[in-house]
Amino acid sequence: MLGFGAGAALLLGYLLVNRVRTSANQQEASINTAELAVLNAMLDAWVILDEHQNVLTSSDEAQELDLATGNKLTHANVTNFVADAIKNTQSPEGILEIPRSALGTASLALLANLSPISNNRYLLILRDVSDVTRVELVRRDFVANVSHELKTPVGALSLLSEAAAEAADDPAAVRRFALKMQAEAQRLTNLVNDLIDLSRLQSDDPLKKATIAPVARLVDAAVSDVKAVADAKEIELSVKIQTGLKVACVERQLITAIRNLIVNAVNYSSNQTKVAITAEEVDDLIEIRVTDQGIGIPETDQLRVFERFYRIDPARSRATGGTGLGLSIVKHIATGHGGDVILRSIEGKGSTFTLRLPTPSEETLQNLSKEVVA
Repeated sequence: MLGFGAGAALLLGYLLVNRVRTSANQQEASINTAELAVLNAMLDAWVILDEHQNVLTSSDEAQELDLATGNKLTHANVTNFVADAIKNTQSPEGILEIPRSALGTASLALLANLSPISNNRYLLILRDVSDVTRVELVRRDFVANVSHELKTPVGALSLLSEAAAEAADDPAAVRRFALKMQAEAQRLTNLVNDLIDLSRLQSDDPLKKATIAPVARLVDAAVSDVKAVADAKEIELSVKIQTGLKVACVERQLITAIRNLIVNAVNYSSNQTKVAITAEEVDDLIEIRVTDQGIGIPETDQLRVFERFYRIDPARSRATGGTGLGLSIVKHIATGHGGDVILRSIEGKGSTFTLRLPTPSEETLQNLSKEVVA
């Protein structure tokens, strides 16, 4: 249930109504110890503003969300929300989104409420409801995806089973149909597994349970998973990792993202070619690149390759057992970790997918290292 509760804002307003005051020379909020204790006991982020939307004081949670820069609100949509609320002299409530990373590829959903307190001052309360909204989105997407994508393999299995039953007196035909049914069943298994993985990624916030991991270890694990497939096509997997690189991540998820990029490169490359996997730090970002010498991607398709179930070449996708979800999973893992994934490709000359992740700060490295030790 989204909401602050029946009297939360009124209670805080009552506590502050006669306590937030100004002097002739200062435009700051003065809050006594008891009232500050009440505010700081809240789990939600809060900001106190004047009628000109100047930030007078804020909670530690608000500062962690980077809600204010100096004495001004940071995000335009929050500023607009406050301005409309003040103009309408109401205490509105609504969902606002703010970026959660410098790359702007993921966002937090905040339930906002603005209450007037006294002397033209206002209390803005913001609650992080990202998990609630994310779960609801996953539920809707999962139902839509399953109903659409499962029709093909389920329909194929039904037709093949009927054909096998009618050919009961022809062992060769029964065997042929059985092998096709086996292939469709495997495709169905892959699709269900990918759908489950995608749903888990969308409903989870990996940064809440991240650990520090060496990039070299992640890449080595991904390469090891794909080596047999690459060897079968005599494709060389070349690895070059800058020493000392570390990322804050859920290891299993990031290994999956790197593996999906390598699998994609191998599947769309000719035999006896090379796939290069490199990683380096560039402008406070860890960039993990996977470059192939394959068929490349037409410019018209490059903006859509990360969409769910989008296939550039459906025939090749069926031949390799692809579900059309691999790159979508990569994108969700990247954005969940505060990063992104970009593509550069020339048709007929190959492609480079670059997974970009924020470089952990020294403070993050120390804090996560302490958690691991504990």
